[in-house]
Amino acid sequence: MSRKLVECVPNISEGRDAAKIKQVTDAIASVPGVRILDVDPGADTHRTVITFVGEPEAVLAGAFACIAEAAKVIDMRGHHGAHPRMGATDVVPFVPVEGVTMEDCAELARRLGARVAKDLAIPVYLYEAAASRPERRNLAEVRRGEYEGLEKKLQDPAWKPDFAAPHNPGAGATIIGAREFLVAYNVTLNSGDKAHATDIAFELREKGRVARRGRIRPYYQAGELIFYAEGSFPCGNCDFTGASFQETVDHCASAHGYDLPALMRLNDVDPANPVGQKVRRRGTFSHCKAIGWYVDSYRRAQISVNLTDYKQTAPHAVLEEARRLAAERGLVVTGSEIVGLVPFQCLRASGRHYLKAMGKSTGVPTSDILQTAVFSMGLGDVAPFEVEKKVLGLPSYDPKALVSMQVHAFTDEVSRDTPAPGGGSIAALAGSLGAALASMVANLAQGGPDADKDAKLIALAERAQILKDRLMVAVDADTNAFNAFMDARRLPDATPEQKAARHEAMQAGLKVAIEVPLDTAQTSLAALELAGEAARLGKVASITDAAVGAQMAHAGVRGGIWNVVINLKDITDPGYVTDMQAQCADLLEKSTAKLGEITAFVDQKLLDRLNKAKK
Repeated sequence: MSRKLVECVPNISEGRDAAKIKQVTDAIASVPGVRILDVDPGADTHRTVITFVGEPEAVLAGAFACIAEAAKVIDMRGHHGAHPRMGATDVVPFVPVEGVTMEDCAELARRLGARVAKDLAIPVYLYEAAASRPERRNLAEVRRGEYEGLEKKLQDPAWKPDFAAPHNPGAGATIIGAREFLVAYNVTLNSGDKAHATDIAFELREKGRVARRGRIRPYYQAGELIFYAEGSFPCGNCDFTGASFQETVDHCASAHGYDLPALMRLNDVDPANPVGQKVRRRGTFSHCKAIGWYVDSYRRAQISVNLTDYKQTAPHAVLEEARRLAAERGLVVTGSEIVGLVPFQCLRASGRHYLKAMGKSTGVPTSDILQTAVFSMGLGDVAPFEVEKKVLGLPSYDPKALVSMQVHAFTDEVSRDTPAPGGGSIAALAGSLGAALASMVANLAQGGPDADKDAKLIALAERAQILKDRLMVAVDADTNAFNAFMDARRLPDATPEQKAARHEAMQAGLKVAIEVPLDTAQTSLAALELAGEAARLGKVASITDAAVGAQMAHAGVRGGIWNVVINLKDITDPGYVTDMQAQCADLLEKSTAKLGEITAFVDQKLLDRLNKAKK
């Protein structure tokens, strides 16, 4: 059964009192099955973002504990901060991570909301995927008026809470929902003027801004407001003016690719009555919310960005546009920061973007790609950025894994009088080193005048990195598979039933002990083929590195095959044995032929080089 994992990211309205923050996080941590990943307080925003994960029911209990404790220690009647807020626990989103759907998370939100209203007497609004109606999907709309306007909002029939409760002035209201992973991302300027950050934020965000004409440079907000009038319907994004509103709607769709009525509704403007309304200008990025603020502890202004779908709008894309807009205004982006956590795939995409922009290979270790993102985006500008703590889903090895050992310690471990780690693990390691050398040779050759050749080299290096990592995992997988078989052998066999169960477990364990080295052999053959490509495409000075890589990869193939064959003698399924023998024979034939081809090519190249040097 697949594991079910949900992330929860409550934002509490306390960012200055460490003792109060700890009371809340301790309450969450006390729930069995919950793991807190990050606690990110902000003194100026007077807000702390807490991130924790676990099985759905554990996360549900952890979220309730958070809201209950925050209501005890936080009094909203004296709260002031730079960030919009409505309650002691302002917002609680559930995020699907693994084995759960968005609807599963929406149901968690509804269950939590009902309990919070009933047991804690706190009004609850639902948002995003859990929203009870379309106009409540947007968090900013639900939170409009903030805490100061809550009393009035609760009296408005249109804004009756989804789960009503007597208004507790100290706790305010809580907004609960389900959403995709939100990347909270701030871009820092070399200015202490909040207006500078706001001017750029309005250009970036999907919601955009009111349109202006006249003196709009360097700061757009200095221009003169424009309005819709009978017979004159200007476009907010260019100089076009339609004679009718529909003409301008059609123009915005064809020329700029956006729905003007939808943009107006997003800004609380009725598109059915446009005359007299301010003209709206759409921002650059979809799935992007942004405001400007001043952070006293940094003594600088920031563009505060929420990316609601980083796969559609990536942080590096927003950053580069912010850099361009800042330069137009005589400003400098000094760096950026990620609040809370960031998905591994998100930061990896940014690192790959900058490597490509530099003309560098993306076929490098994951850690190098992520470090490129950190440096390129200035993520350590205002606070240290620790990849291991900030990146969610970061590929890593168990500290107790064989591949986490130092080379001399691993070698010592192999040399001891224990059957594992043994030849299967060494075969996987050999194949991994073969793939690593193929990547190295390709990367050393990249950066020449031939763009097509460069593209082939980078693609080769990327494939080699994937194979290298897969074979590194196999180093431990082979040992674990053998240990699982040995555990099956130790099962009791005193009764016929126990004997049958033991036999079945041993057969299953043997098949795992066969299939792991078979995969090692197959993956090592792919690494061998890449080493051959690297030998032909790479520099002559590196050709022996490719040759060594080929030899190592072939060792991975040969070692994997041997470890398959030795375990076949105890398999009682003759069809399975025949199939494995055929696959091994085919792998060995292909690997031997490919190694011979590569060896002959490399030897000839070396001979030609030697003869040329003698002349």
